[in-house]
Amino acid sequence: MSHDFSAMHASVQSWIDRDFLVGASSAVLVDGEVVDVHHWGQASREAGVPMDDSVIFRIYSNTKLLTSVAAMMLVEQGLVSLDDPVEAHLPEFAGLKVLKAGATRVEDVEPLASKPTVRQLFCHSAGLSYGLFQESVVDAAYLAAGLLAPTNTLAGLVAALPSLPLAQQPGQRWQYSVATDVLARLVEVRSGLAFDAFLEARILGPLGMVDTGFSVPPEKLERLAVNYAPVDPMDPMVPGLKPAPDALLGDWSEERSFKSGGGGLVSTLADYTRFLRMLVNDGELDGVRILQPATLAAMRSNQLPEGQRVQLPAGWLMPDTVFGLGFAIKEAPAEGEPETAIGEYHWGGLAGTHSWIAPRAGVAALIFTQRLPGFWHPFSHDFKREVYAAVS
Repeated sequence: MSHDFSAMHASVQSWIDRDFLVGASSAVLVDGEVVDVHHWGQASREAGVPMDDSVIFRIYSNTKLLTSVAAMMLVEQGLVSLDDPVEAHLPEFAGLKVLKAGATRVEDVEPLASKPTVRQLFCHSAGLSYGLFQESVVDAAYLAAGLLAPTNTLAGLVAALPSLPLAQQPGQRWQYSVATDVLARLVEVRSGLAFDAFLEARILGPLGMVDTGFSVPPEKLERLAVNYAPVDPMDPMVPGLKPAPDALLGDWSEERSFKSGGGGLVSTLADYTRFLRMLVNDGELDGVRILQPATLAAMRSNQLPEGQRVQLPAGWLMPDTVFGLGFAIKEAPAEGEPETAIGEYHWGGLAGTHSWIAPRAGVAALIFTQRLPGFWHPFSHDFKREVYAAVS
């Protein structure tokens, strides 16, 4: 059965025409097979480089999906159990304190009601924060401690975290956090391999993801897309873009000590499509099995306590969304989407890389651009609606 994606192509082009995006690339899968690949605009407007299959993207939090898969490989091996206290594997987590409700100083702490678990790391309910959204006094302390600095390490992050209180009691709420970086350190400790070496040996190499890594080697630098930011950072919906400095994780041309499991990878559309195809195919691709089907079924099942939902800062609201072991899970279709969108599991990256899988609809898709911020931007919702319409 053929599908007409011309409306989707036109929709993304309209965002480029209005100067909200410089370029983008997408892939759509139906029943596990790639049925549409499309490129728009440029990877670098200044150099006139067209967007094509070779372009390398900063995927930021799309890294979390690979890290979650890596950590679940350890669960399958019996090296980690989901309900283990984190301190059973990372003893630095013994003796944690938690911020009191309404605290105005990081010194205003109380004892833990329960210890954070590995399961809670996967679903961002361990009580950790990120430092990015300034939800409490803990966030300023995260930034001051340089937890995500390119010069840090995963071991350094885990060593520093216990000196800061948790933002709230474990299990109390979903809060986006450095938990996936803690999972990356857990992978190192339990596997005996550096995190980048584990990914290469167990996921990237076996899946043939040849352009995915924590830095861009010199011979590939010309393929790295320019990252763009709104000309008016206070109103990102004003048209106009300018090149954005790589301030978050440093220079991507340099080998950094911090191999961030939460946001440190670069990749290509082709590489990430192979990763997505493995997920769609219940953990196997081209004869290579990464995870067992039952493991992936658990990952895309809600793990939050009854009544809890994903809570992002204002402006990034994600309604009707729960969380599994590394994936957000949609409990109701968004406006303009079919009922078969229910059960869609997904995540994206801060600079505009989005990926999602909808088992009921038999469709999966990804769209990559470089716009900071570009997570939960309207272009990605338009893209998704048009993909659903084309395959319905």
